[in-house]
Amino acid sequence: MSHMTDFERLSASAQILPERVLVGGLPTVRASRKELAAMMVADCQLARDAGGSWLPKLVFSSNGQGVALAGMDDAFRDVMLEASWIHADGQSVVFASKMTAAPLPERIATTDFFHDAARAAIEGGLSFYIFGGSENQNRNAVERIRVLYPELKIVGRRNGYFDPAENNEICQDIRESGADVLWVGLGKPRQEEWCVRNRDQLRGIGWVKTCGGLYAFLSGEAPRAPDWMQSLGLEWLFRAMRDPKRLLWRYLTTNPYSIYRLIRYTNAKSI
Repeated sequence: MSHMTDFERLSASAQILPERVLVGGLPTVRASRKELAAMMVADCQLARDAGGSWLPKLVFSSNGQGVALAGMDDAFRDVMLEASWIHADGQSVVFASKMTAAPLPERIATTDFFHDAARAAIEGGLSFYIFGGSENQNRNAVERIRVLYPELKIVGRRNGYFDPAENNEICQDIRESGADVLWVGLGKPRQEEWCVRNRDQLRGIGWVKTCGGLYAFLSGEAPRAPDWMQSLGLEWLFRAMRDPKRLLWRYLTTNPYSIYRLIRYTNAKSI
């Protein structure tokens, strides 16, 4: 008798859409990191079957900054609501969900999820396109990925500095690469806006996944916070301490409002 592997079981269950709950005003998927990776594989397999008629699934992340921006900027909130899936990138989002009867199973930090996605992509035979960041960040991140996951197919890469006139050419290059998953690291809110604006030009790509500062972490430019700070939701403080001129004021002004949004606009109602 044959037995399903953990990956095969997760891939099969990924065909059943998980529920979403409202956390900080954003519909957030109730899935683990491994489950989200299995959803990626399942969607990309469907995209391959559909070919150029497939409209990419947009997968965005929710954290304190995103919750605050969505509350302060209606246009950005509307962009976030275009996502096929929003996952809890910030520990504060997970904490807020615990006030409800349907808490999120775990934090899905994009910097961690990338590794789940890479392993799932290898097993599922998927390919990645790495888009965004500076040229050095992008190149070094791809080199690091190839060391960590030599079997992973990386079919293209491009930095995130370009003239608007180059946009159509970039989308064409991504489409023609045959990538199953496009990682977009342009920073919030630019990356989400770019994904929504160019979704139709990216038909055939299975997933378009925003990834913020992922390439800085992969390239070694930016260290992760200690585990204890991550578990307490203090990764923002670690980053602010490392770059106070750029980040401290931003966090001091957005954190109180994001806390308010997380308390006021969180409920366990399935969406």
